[in-house]
Amino acid sequence: MKKKILALSIMAALGLTVSTTAFAADEITLTLALADNTSSNYYQGTMAIADAVAEATDGQITINVQAGGTLGGESDTLDMAIQGDLDIASCANSVLANYIPEMNILDQAFLWDSADQANYAIQNELGALISEKAEALGIHVIGYLESGFRDVFSTKPIESMADFKGLKIRVMQNDGQLTAFTSFGANPIALSASEQFTALQQGTIDACENAVSNCWINKYYEAGVDSIINTKHCFVYIPLCMSDTAWNKIPDDLKDAFLAAVQEGCEAQWQYLIDANEEAKANLEDAGVTFYDINIDELKEAYQAELDKMSYDEAWVAAVDAAKAAVE
Repeated sequence: MKKKILALSIMAALGLTVSTTAFAADEITLTLALADNTSSNYYQGTMAIADAVAEATDGQITINVQAGGTLGGESDTLDMAIQGDLDIASCANSVLANYIPEMNILDQAFLWDSADQANYAIQNELGALISEKAEALGIHVIGYLESGFRDVFSTKPIESMADFKGLKIRVMQNDGQLTAFTSFGANPIALSASEQFTALQQGTIDACENAVSNCWINKYYEAGVDSIINTKHCFVYIPLCMSDTAWNKIPDDLKDAFLAAVQEGCEAQWQYLIDANEEAKANLEDAGVTFYDINIDELKEAYQAELDKMSYDEAWVAAVDAAKAAVE
């Protein structure tokens, strides 16, 4: 330390410009963009990742989380990561599928029977396929947060598939969801996620869908939602996409520790999501919201008729089948 101070003093005396980063070359700060706000389990998960990475690298790598969409929406930040202008983007798998069409297989309704099955898939053959395609784009998928299974939030009770007839529901704009709700008899609506509360209030839509915790956090029960239907119709991943530029900043001898720490934080978020959904369910019931079970087999049968008309890459179908066989 005395030598560094002496060197700085000499340089200053000679009138030379001093770089404040010269002696901090080993310290790496990464920016992670998150669409969700700081009250969400997703933010809690990204902070768990930041803590795990800092600990695993003895403070050499710091992750700075920018939550609440401050750096842009999911599509915008993914574009930034691909271009090398952002270190880490987080986005729903359907957003990444805009660049990796084979990932549309994940948009199928009723694809996974359990979260364990879904988790196994992205940690094995399916995850390897995604990583290969992502790296060709100039990004590295370093881990997966999860939004998990999604349910329907409605301003009217839905107790059978017949109750979906004519229902105006905001869904994610991908073929899997559009096809599913159309097959149920509903009328899927294209709408920004930020517009859902007002749309529910004004009757522009009758329903929307997401993880249960999302209904509580966004206070949709104040906008007329009094029914939640346990459809568990799809499972949503939130891949963490790291730019090549950022990836190459990490020394090779730290890469394995970095990835293991990211995975540790991701798995913490998976549990935070479970806890948040359970807490939200209790809070929503206290607020007067009723939860309904529905005949899932009837929904699956209606959707299957449409799914049979769709086709997916054989290697990706095999990867999905392998996950289903491995975790029943």
